[in-house]
Amino acid sequence: MKYINYLIQAIIVYISFLIIKILGINISRKIFIRIFRVIGPLVRTNKIVVSNIFRIYDKLDESGMNKIIDEMWSNYAITFVEYVYLKKFNSQQGHIQIKNKEIIEKIVNSKKPVIFISGHFSNFELMAMELHKSKIKLSAIYRPLNNIFLNPFMEMLRKKFICPNQIKKGVTGLKDAINDLRKGHSLALMIDQRLSEGEKIKFFGHDAKTTTLPAQLALKFNLLIVPIYLERKENFSYELEVFQPLNFEELENNNANKTKITKELNNWLEKAVKKNPGQWILTHNRWK
Repeated sequence: MKYINYLIQAIIVYISFLIIKILGINISRKIFIRIFRVIGPLVRTNKIVVSNIFRIYDKLDESGMNKIIDEMWSNYAITFVEYVYLKKFNSQQGHIQIKNKEIIEKIVNSKKPVIFISGHFSNFELMAMELHKSKIKLSAIYRPLNNIFLNPFMEMLRKKFICPNQIKKGVTGLKDAINDLRKGHSLALMIDQRLSEGEKIKFFGHDAKTTTLPAQLALKFNLLIVPIYLERKENFSYELEVFQPLNFEELENNNANKTKITKELNNWLEKAVKKNPGQWILTHNRWK
């Protein structure tokens, strides 16, 4: 039954992508925003959205809640449409303004790898794409889709238009990540997804299983951690903000410091989420 559902989902997605290609990006954005805003609140996942919002905000009136929900489903719709046009985003310039671009230039010139961390903000796929376009030697760590009929297509898009070096999460992926670091590749990964093997760290005041991979690698290889935030602006342009690198070279490589760094990264993530909660993918069951 699970695979039948996956197949049905894949057919709907592929037909939608075909329609989007025919209609063009601008018309498709408008149409799918309306569709997602209507259908989104009706699906079971919306319960997770509401629960997550209450985790972020202790007190929020109905108007505020509905505003965030509408913005999130709109963001989902725009990101969905833009998957069809990743080739266009990859080839064009000027659609993303980079704030603190000098940090990127310094990393490129240093030829020393760093760890870029972020969350599923706005069209999160464009973050790794823009770093790769900025001449960063990059490997992106990703979680494969559960849907076996969609995942090969999404992996193809990521490798072809976002970042050629894609690493699957997991034990094998960790070995690949370490090998790429030793080759001088920086790593990019999202830290806002729940992991079954993660460490319980406070996130908005509640325990959430959190990846400690950035902390582990930073301590082991003496690497800087560079937070990245992407926000969609008016007229579907973007601003990618590069934060000052976090330096932990004075810390010993032990479990206490691994937890300390991970808490600091979660604190950064909280501030990034609150900046524009409607552009964060709230459908992840972060606190399960």
